[in-house]
Amino acid sequence: MTTTAQQVRAYAGPALFSFGFRPLFLLGAFWAAVSVPLWILTYSFGPDALPFEAGLVWHVHEMLFGYGAAIVAGFLLTAIPNWTGRLPVCGIPLALLVLVWVAGRVALLLQTDPAWIGAAVDAAFLFLFAALVWREVIAGRNTKNIKVAMAVTALALANAGFHVLHLSSGGLPRLAINGGLATLLFLILLIGGRITPSFTRNWLAKRAAPPPAAFSRFDAAVLVFSLVSLAAWVFAGDHVLGAGGMILSGGLNLLRLARWRGHACLAEPLVWILHAGYAWAGVALFLLGLGSLVPAIIPPVTGIHAAGAGAIGVMTLAVMTRASLGHTGSPLLAGSGTVMIYVLINLAALLRVAATLLPLSSQVILNPVAALIWCAAFSGFCLVYGPRLLQPRLSHPA
Repeated sequence: MTTTAQQVRAYAGPALFSFGFRPLFLLGAFWAAVSVPLWILTYSFGPDALPFEAGLVWHVHEMLFGYGAAIVAGFLLTAIPNWTGRLPVCGIPLALLVLVWVAGRVALLLQTDPAWIGAAVDAAFLFLFAALVWREVIAGRNTKNIKVAMAVTALALANAGFHVLHLSSGGLPRLAINGGLATLLFLILLIGGRITPSFTRNWLAKRAAPPPAAFSRFDAAVLVFSLVSLAAWVFAGDHVLGAGGMILSGGLNLLRLARWRGHACLAEPLVWILHAGYAWAGVALFLLGLGSLVPAIIPPVTGIHAAGAGAIGVMTLAVMTRASLGHTGSPLLAGSGTVMIYVLINLAALLRVAATLLPLSSQVILNPVAALIWCAAFSGFCLVYGPRLLQPRLSHPA
């Protein structure tokens, strides 16, 4: 049986479509850099500032189900062949899948008439991807990752629910938004909870330093409790038990993170950024719970942005940069451009979260600043990693 690496080397088509992370990371980062400034223009100058739809509903959808879905798909299309030993999706099938994602972005931005057509085009991407994940996990008998396939399916259903609720009732479909956000947070806890201690352990082992805590019943219990808490928050977030569960879940995940010896790897940006992303997830859970319990003190939107700009923004860039280096044959070294990306995304998240706690007059100033810094972080990814993603894999790391 040929290895995944041998299968990839045998691919003779355009480098961009040799592996799922290449087009989806690049296009996802480009979309993150472009879509937030479009929303900020609408936020600052009103709904008529642009000749197309870039309002709040569109902004929320595109962050969760546009950008978020692209990065999840790019990562899983790269990871699943390693999990299952099966052929990676590449070439024409990958190009068609990416085309469906692009078509969804165009359809929602330009507002098809009737609107359900654009919604159907957009929803098709995640359902196609979910079917692909189920096929690969089942065919590869990779039962360990059935939970990942279930999470992708949940994300697809939340996206479809977003469109159904918005088209039928208008406004922000909170249930679908919370469902999508909860799914992405759980994927961070699940997959981030694997790779963060794993890469930390590898880095510390080279320096003969004590390793992070191994996966134990405590970790499994925290994941189960987090899943239950997230589900309760989605369907009954205003209930004291749902809110309390989220607060406790946030604390437990921060305790879990503390066992991974992040303080010992501050010299390696490619490792500490994973710890930062996971920390944002724990903080987001805590703030989402407080936002439900004491909304007069901690606005619900504070936790939303800690989850979106913080946990999702930081962890996705952490994964995108490391995977792009490793799978293009580049050395696993964070240059000055990569470090700058990490600083910018964390600064953007901090400002966006802080703005929600300030008077509206201050938000009007801080929100555009945070958006520009966010744009700079993802533009930086495109500039630093775009050439690597467009070129064939290096035979030997430079």
